[in-house]
Amino acid sequence: MSLEYLVRKPKKTSKNPPLLILLHGYGSNKEDLFSFADELPDDFLIISAQAPHEMGFGGYAWYAINFNAMNGKFSDLKQAKESIDIIAKFIDEIQQKYQTNFSKTFLLGFSQGAILSYSLSFFYPNKVNYVIALSGYINQELLPKEISKEIKTAYYCSHGTVDQVLPIDWARKSRPFLTNLGLENVYFEYPIGHGVAPQNFYSFKSWIEERL
Repeated sequence: MSLEYLVRKPKKTSKNPPLLILLHGYGSNKEDLFSFADELPDDFLIISAQAPHEMGFGGYAWYAINFNAMNGKFSDLKQAKESIDIIAKFIDEIQQKYQTNFSKTFLLGFSQGAILSYSLSFFYPNKVNYVIALSGYINQELLPKEISKEIKTAYYCSHGTVDQVLPIDWARKSRPFLTNLGLENVYFEYPIGHGVAPQNFYSFKSWIEERL
């Protein structure tokens, strides 16, 4: 397999289960979002993937974020694009290994994982049917030159209004961007920092359940 991962098998047996893939944030690991798994619908095969770049102390990254006095903070876009390609390949491997339902593929990302979830949906049109982007934003530098008109993906986006890591203003651009492309999307804000509030969890959980 392209990536290390944890798996929660469906609690209800079905021939082709819906698939939910979880992508953690910068400096975290596959255990992080997996804590959600038991609270999510029983039908799902849930896969929590681990980013390929080890940072030490049990932390991993999808791509490096560099700091210097001249440019402040900047992302390694080459590494980010490589990770998008690896995740796309990993989705194929999981779908084949577990014989999941190709029309019910959900990708949930937090922070750096959310940024890549958005990007993957544009570089690989319709590879995922649903994107849940928590505390992330659409990075304009991580988009294909032309966006396919065939995309049918639906998006759930949410952000904390007092997020000190990724400014709320960045996240607020996602809804108009997606709406302009004619893509189904919802966007919610919560009075929290860089994290997932309980009401945020129940909100995206019901959004997912409506689409199963």
